[in-house]
Amino acid sequence: MPLPKRRHSPTRGKKRRTNWKISAPRVETCDCGEAKLPHHVCPSCGEYKGKKILNKTEA
Repeated sequence: MPLPKRRHSPTRGKKRRTNWKISAPRVETCDCGEAKLPHHVCPSCGEYKGKKILNKTEA
């Protein structure tokens, strides 16, 4: 198996990793107006795709 003749410079490794960025999570608004993650049950009202999934009792 071939091996490199010389080691790669640190700059070359950094160029390869320039696009390793973390992205912010997408946030959507529920019908109730609260922010929620897409494809997740709304934490405030308990709805998903317009259907009641969780029973939230107001305290």
